[in-house]
Amino acid sequence: MKELAFGQLWYWFLLMAVLCYFIGCFNFAVLIARFKHKDVRKIGSGNPGTMNISREFGLKVGLLNFLLDACKGGVPAVISYFIFRGCVFAGTGVAVSDFTRYFCGVFVIIGHIWPVTMKFQGGKGIASTLGLFWMSISCENPWYILISLVVLLFGIVGFIALTEYGSMGSLLGVTGFSLWQGVIFYLRYIDCLAGVWTVMCFLMLFALNFLTWFAHRKNLVRLFAGEEHRTSVRKLSHGKRGMKNM
Repeated sequence: MKELAFGQLWYWFLLMAVLCYFIGCFNFAVLIARFKHKDVRKIGSGNPGTMNISREFGLKVGLLNFLLDACKGGVPAVISYFIFRGCVFAGTGVAVSDFTRYFCGVFVIIGHIWPVTMKFQGGKGIASTLGLFWMSISCENPWYILISLVVLLFGIVGFIALTEYGSMGSLLGVTGFSLWQGVIFYLRYIDCLAGVWTVMCFLMLFALNFLTWFAHRKNLVRLFAGEEHRTSVRKLSHGKRGMKNM
């Protein structure tokens, strides 16, 4: 393992933070709606994200938006994994890539939620965060790719289909992936849990949860008040027209 000191890495961290923030600022929902000659910020809930796109244009278009946002969150993390694979922080056994994957993800999500290109009024970061976890965890072991897909399809989608609470299902998915990665980190670094870089890895996971839950604070208030809008997967498959007719 190659050891790297913070002095050798700080400019990498700065570069990753800036690049990932601006990657996050690119909003696919706005682009897709523009191709449809509409402004996603002026239709439906006004949120430039997968759920609003699905409600307006149907589940297929929403799935496309989800996959693009998921790649936005996951690809920078995977690139950082391969750049720093085989490297550890000097004087520790903590893999640099374990930190950089989620460091990149945090700044993508910050850019997605508060994009400077959209007057800091962006989406809520769920698709990008789920993509980040899926691709990052899949780097650990090829078998995790299949397990992650099962979690996504049968866990999150299943919960939403049964309860029709889209925001809560998505948030629970983010938290579930965080716990999964947290257990992996715990078992991997059980002998150095108090180390600075181990703590930083856990802080990145916490930051991702805080950002997505904070972005959904209004949804949570409506949910606890019993006023949250239901999300029917069956109706979404028909788009806006189907939702009007059902």
